[in-house]
Amino acid sequence: MPRASRRKGDAARRHADTVRFALFEARPAGLEFHQLVRASALSPHQVRSGLAALKDEAASKGWPPLIWNRLDGYQLGAERAALEAYERQVVSEKLTQFRRFITGTVAPHAAAHPNDKWVRHIVAQLNSIESTLDLIASA
Repeated sequence: MPRASRRKGDAARRHADTVRFALFEARPAGLEFHQLVRASALSPHQVRSGLAALKDEAASKGWPPLIWNRLDGYQLGAERAALEAYERQVVSEKLTQFRRFITGTVAPHAAAHPNDKWVRHIVAQLNSIESTLDLIASA
């Protein structure tokens, strides 16, 4: 993902506008990444920058959310079911990342330094986050 400074620059905002226009033109269907590159006449890097900036801009301006799925690609303003499926997919993905971080990094650190206050604190907090994400993903 582009750095925050690049997502907020003038170029990123121009790319976001171009990407948004291309997605509005394709509605209600979505566009796969290569189709979005072609439709916007931007480079792949510019499209990625534009997508990141568009997500930030849409959130701040109350626009319809930008989602992605394998079947339809990138979409703006999807139906409730598509939004919920996307949210579940992202939460499940983050849950997997957290579990891998806990088992691959934090657990070995905790085993090596069981009396370390930092390790006990991070284990407790990450277990709480894992539990919450698991509840959301399974709801």
